[in-house]
Amino acid sequence: MALTSDITIGKLLMAEYDRLKEEQKTRIGFRDNLLYVTLAAMVTVLFGAAQAHHAVLLLALPVAACVLGWTYLANDQKISAIGRYVRTDLGPRLGDLAGQPGSPFGWEEAHRSDSRRKQRKIIQCVVDLITFWAVPLAALVAFWVRGTGGFLPVTASILELAAITALAAQIVVYAESAP
Repeated sequence: MALTSDITIGKLLMAEYDRLKEEQKTRIGFRDNLLYVTLAAMVTVLFGAAQAHHAVLLLALPVAACVLGWTYLANDQKISAIGRYVRTDLGPRLGDLAGQPGSPFGWEEAHRSDSRRKQRKIIQCVVDLITFWAVPLAALVAFWVRGTGGFLPVTASILELAAITALAAQIVVYAESAP
């Protein structure tokens, strides 16, 4: 079996690195596109509700924002987890194999040391909160002000308020805990 002698720990780790970076790249594209999808969904719901003159249609906006927001947050977490794993586990193991302490992937650390990184993280958290909490909250307020009510729509709106508020809390918690 000549093939097995060609397999080394270093090659396996580099293959893992390549796959992880490909997954990270794919997730970044998907996550970033979710913002555009969310904005399109919001415009569609708002336009539909305005055209139909039915405030109850506004209740679709918090649902869409919650589903898309949770997907956005889950992907963002996985992107960060991949980066953390490369920085703290995979990179140092490859560095040790190469006889160099630390990670051979300088960019994994360098892009995180920017003096404006904290500011960008705060701004991104605010943008996420506006997108996935404030706009859906405004739709709920508009429904409550203009809606015809009824037990089922009002109950749904209260559940939606709880859902978007839970999502907003997770966005803040994640932003505070992101390394």
